[in-house]
Amino acid sequence: MGAGATAQAAPPRPQEDAAVYGLTVEHRTDPLGVDAAHPRFGWLLRGGGRGRGQGAYEILVATSPGRLTAARADVWSSGRVPSSESVTVRHGGTPLTASTRYYWTVTTWDTSGRRIGSGPVAWFETGLMSTDGVTGWDDAQWIGMRDKQPRSPGAPMLRTEAPLTGRVREARLYVSALGVYEAHVSGHRVTVPQDGGTTLELLPPGWTNYDARVTYLTYDVTRLVARQRSVTLAAVLGNGWYNGRISEGSTYYSDRGNALALKAKLLIRYADGTTQSVVTRPDGSWKATDTGPHRADDIYDGQTYDARREMPGWTSPGFDDSAWQDTERVPFETTFPDAELLAYPAETARLMTRWDRRPQSITVCTGVTGQGKGRIVVDPGRTVTDPHRAASAPVTLGPGDTAVFDLGQNMVGVPRYSLRGPAGAQVTFRFGEMLNDTSAGADGPEGSVYRANLRSAKATSTYVLKGHPDGETHQDTLTFYGFRYASVTATETVTITALSGKVATSAIQETGTLRTNDPDTNRLIGNIRWGQRGNYLWVPTDCPQRDERLGWTGDTQVFATAGLYTAHAGPFLAHFQNTVIDSQTRYGEDGEQFTGVAPGGRYNFPGGGSGWADCGVVLPWTLWQMTGDPAVIESSWPAMTRYLDWIRRQTGDTFAGQGSLTGDWLAPQKTSAQLMSDVYYGYSARLMAQMARAVDRPAQAAAYERLFGDIKKAFIRKYLSTEGGTVTVKSSLGGASPIEPGADPDQKTEDNTQSALLWVLKLGFYDTEAQRRALIGHLADNIGNGEAYKAAHPESSRVTYAENTLSVGFLGVNILAPVLSDEGRTDLAYALLHQDALPSWLFSVKNGATTVWERWNSYSEKDGFGPVSMNSFNHYAYGAIMEWMYAYMAGIARDPESPGFRRFVLHPHIDPTGRITHVAGSHVSPYGEIRSEWRVTDGGAGLSYEAVVPANSEAALRLPALSADAVREGRTPLARAAGVRITGHEDGVASYRLPSGTYRLTTRLR
Repeated sequence: MGAGATAQAAPPRPQEDAAVYGLTVEHRTDPLGVDAAHPRFGWLLRGGGRGRGQGAYEILVATSPGRLTAARADVWSSGRVPSSESVTVRHGGTPLTASTRYYWTVTTWDTSGRRIGSGPVAWFETGLMSTDGVTGWDDAQWIGMRDKQPRSPGAPMLRTEAPLTGRVREARLYVSALGVYEAHVSGHRVTVPQDGGTTLELLPPGWTNYDARVTYLTYDVTRLVARQRSVTLAAVLGNGWYNGRISEGSTYYSDRGNALALKAKLLIRYADGTTQSVVTRPDGSWKATDTGPHRADDIYDGQTYDARREMPGWTSPGFDDSAWQDTERVPFETTFPDAELLAYPAETARLMTRWDRRPQSITVCTGVTGQGKGRIVVDPGRTVTDPHRAASAPVTLGPGDTAVFDLGQNMVGVPRYSLRGPAGAQVTFRFGEMLNDTSAGADGPEGSVYRANLRSAKATSTYVLKGHPDGETHQDTLTFYGFRYASVTATETVTITALSGKVATSAIQETGTLRTNDPDTNRLIGNIRWGQRGNYLWVPTDCPQRDERLGWTGDTQVFATAGLYTAHAGPFLAHFQNTVIDSQTRYGEDGEQFTGVAPGGRYNFPGGGSGWADCGVVLPWTLWQMTGDPAVIESSWPAMTRYLDWIRRQTGDTFAGQGSLTGDWLAPQKTSAQLMSDVYYGYSARLMAQMARAVDRPAQAAAYERLFGDIKKAFIRKYLSTEGGTVTVKSSLGGASPIEPGADPDQKTEDNTQSALLWVLKLGFYDTEAQRRALIGHLADNIGNGEAYKAAHPESSRVTYAENTLSVGFLGVNILAPVLSDEGRTDLAYALLHQDALPSWLFSVKNGATTVWERWNSYSEKDGFGPVSMNSFNHYAYGAIMEWMYAYMAGIARDPESPGFRRFVLHPHIDPTGRITHVAGSHVSPYGEIRSEWRVTDGGAGLSYEAVVPANSEAALRLPALSADAVREGRTPLARAAGVRITGHEDGVASYRLPSGTYRLTTRLR
């Protein structure tokens, strides 16, 4: 039985083949716990032939499906509205009531007034619709175990039991925690719907700045309560982010520890119309203990579970808790009176069964041999190298033995293991991303699990057996790990009968696909996808394994577009933007600078934050561009203007940026950190001007355009030199990051670095077209890195690297390939994509990576491990190349003037190297799935191309062709197809305006 089951009153969903489908509220399907007073409705139109567009819609909202007619809709009937809008139509009916399910549908008409059809009956359910933690909560209190000392051994276990008074019609659980919770109702762990079944969430309710906002979640638990005489509500509380080392330095953090607390309301509605609420209250109705099996938990360090302490039946009715402690009120509201309690508005982090990982090999070692660190001694009799056998092979271990399980994929989540052995035997699972080799950077014998890069994180799951003769199974619930390998030891002889990796992510709905004919490129695509899965966990984190796992804002903003191509992450990132704003007021300088980390204060650096702080501007712009929803601009506008005003006060009429401690982080070629700050100041000003126009602020748009112009002039004066008859970007003016771990202290900043040239070209920071052409030439020479370039720049760091290599860091990686293609050098973009020498994207692929690394040189089979002070093997920032793969390689690109892909660009960029001859890409836009697939034919002389333009949208097609007539649909020139309009042919590219529909085209390239 799953708690995510649809309430009994909900009608069955029809087949998703209707002309109107994909109905959403607040960008989610049938969401529970919506707290928006005026939620936004969205829907999709199925193709239905070429040129289908919406001319009008009518939305009906009612309290029951039977009322969904224009005459009977008792909440809202929009009437027939002449509009093409189908993404963010706001509710305009009567005010919504808390804890209420509403049903809705939409009818659409085309641009000729013909009825397209009606959508299926959808629903949404409001939450408590309050922020004060009081209204709607029926006097539910924050409660914890009485006299429990924070961080003392044993996780608090809380329970209550209440009689039911009638036949249950529906039940909802609203729950939050200071810490994290594992919730149970009447003997069942609370689950959520996923992939046609149910699954567990991991570490709800997630991470926020607790002194600003705490989130609660809503569950449909009707099936867990129905047909019962009484109900039991129970929870285990873990430290999570609230009370762990990860929150050191945060305003809500206490060196002595914070009291963990639960706040919950179980709302039961009976068939006779009466209601009952079971709430957390320190009135003797709730009992608590910390003597259960959960002995220790920490986000960084892992979890200890002693199965001998299990209490069978403690989550079910009838359990004897008379020896347990009372609960007490935790005075959170007194400590943080301004903190709000809000419904969580996005997808939670949950375990995705379809991505579970099973062992690919199991190596059992009995000791160490050899000199120095040596190498493990392998027991061939118990070692399993065949992946099919390893997936389910049992392994028996005795004291002194170690088993190394290889799951074949660096992942994020928790282990699930089954084992058999005597009571009291302790089994320890230590996790890591790599195996040790013979290099100097190894931290143990060859073949053992490498863990030095975890720094102080213990990342260990410890299990004490209860000795059940049939074996026992465990899965951690109060922590998470980033790992590919598990090293297992035991204090007594035990048998591991099964082990799997349970993958956790908030990126539960993937919306993009990419594949090519090139295996290395496909592996890179897969690595980027796995990196996003692992690091989109409640907040977009930088890494999932070491003593960090933080919401670094620079990482977030450079990857956001790629992330939104790949997954339905709009609500997730919009929620993070709220956290960024909360962090601005708590940790930013003067309460106005956006921060380098959100939430929390760990590693939040003072001083210059360019590139990271700018996330507070870049992320709303990116969300608006990719989703078409300007609401995030409106909600962020005061914070964004405070930030830009703050920079202006810092630097005045010099129009310089705020400075940057990080600079172009981890770049092989060093660029002035101040230059990077200056370009980001300009970038943020330009984005502000665009966003101001989108939300009807023309005066502010003009002001930010003037600011951008002033920044440009100041930049050109300072950094652009024309001495010697050629333009030079003086990116050597100032030092690089002063805080970058592992950097060569003697390495100097250089002129005409890749990142500097890229940003100058992207922002147009030059005076003439001649300068632009010269800058493109400098960029091509730097990337090409041929003998002539090296001879002319003998002091450059580039002399140590191969030809056609990149040298950008975090602040150059996302614009590198796009700028090259925009400037007509797609040949160089592909040359960089195919390069596997250091530094390059495929260097990690060649060296065995299954996710994207933090450093270009994180590891090599030749030289071993990179600088251990900062070396993650699961860091998505460099995966920002995925943006170029979708937009340029596959050719599914945004039109900046039409956010949300209402109008978009189909412009596949063919690989001039000839290595990639086939690319298939798709992206589920707010208007439906866009497809773009090309294949080189006839030995490079021809091109076949297939595309899908969703209904109610249109595309600008740009296809390489000898002439406009060379692009054909069947035997007919595309320009003559119904609804298609040719817009030109220039520089070997034919351009058209395409209405919605499916296209199968051919063209001649030579």
